[in-house]
Amino acid sequence: MAEAWQFQIRITVAPDLAEALRAHAQDERRDVIEAVLRERNATLTCQFDAFAGYVEEAERMGRDRYPLYQWTKDTIANPEKKAKYLKSYAVYVGGEPVYDKDIADWLYARLTALADQAGIESVNRFDTNPANNPQPPQPPARQ
Repeated sequence: MAEAWQFQIRITVAPDLAEALRAHAQDERRDVIEAVLRERNATLTCQFDAFAGYVEEAERMGRDRYPLYQWTKDTIANPEKKAKYLKSYAVYVGGEPVYDKDIADWLYARLTALADQAGIESVNRFDTNPANNPQPPQPPARQ
């Protein structure tokens, strides 16, 4: 029996739209995107904000329990990567970062159809199959 992978949709948006999304500012493009998302109880999460939240939680709870702490901290401190992740948004469905394929397919199709008119630069689909995704770095071997 095949594994039932889950999926996540991510979009990259124009810088001015990214600012409007993060600030919850009035923007017609934002309204169009959010109308589509509401149909599946979905929301957008800025990747930069998610990374910053991870770093803050790791610093509060103990960095040793967060294997991606240093990578994430270095990423958000890098101006080029910060600019990239400020434009990148993950779609959460029902508050969850991953969801079933049929929902991902629907979101992918609808958001791709909006790309030109809504300031979406790209739409990507990711799955939870470890073979398709980078794995957390292994801690250095103790000597």
